[in-house]
Amino acid sequence: MFSVLSEMAPRELKAIYAFKIYDFNTDNYLCKEDLEKTLNKLTREELTAEEVNLVCEKAIEEADLDGDNKLSFADFENMISRAPDFLSTFHIRI
Repeated sequence: MFSVLSEMAPRELKAIYAFKIYDFNTDNYLCKEDLEKTLNKLTREELTAEEVNLVCEKAIEEADLDGDNKLSFADFENMISRAPDFLSTFHIRI
């Protein structure tokens, strides 16, 4: 697990692990509830329920390529490919 958090780990490997971390219900999709849980943990629950709802709805709206109202791994990969800071933020210096 630590090797995936290395600065040298490939983007594809980081994407796989990030997706698994965010998929709380382990159904191989990121649904709105997964995104809400992730956002609440990342913000230490400092956002209102309305703010969390809005962010999650916008994320799904922008990243959901097939319109099924959840993010597949392909949707997630496409989304992070447009996020230049993903590689630089998904690591731990050891």
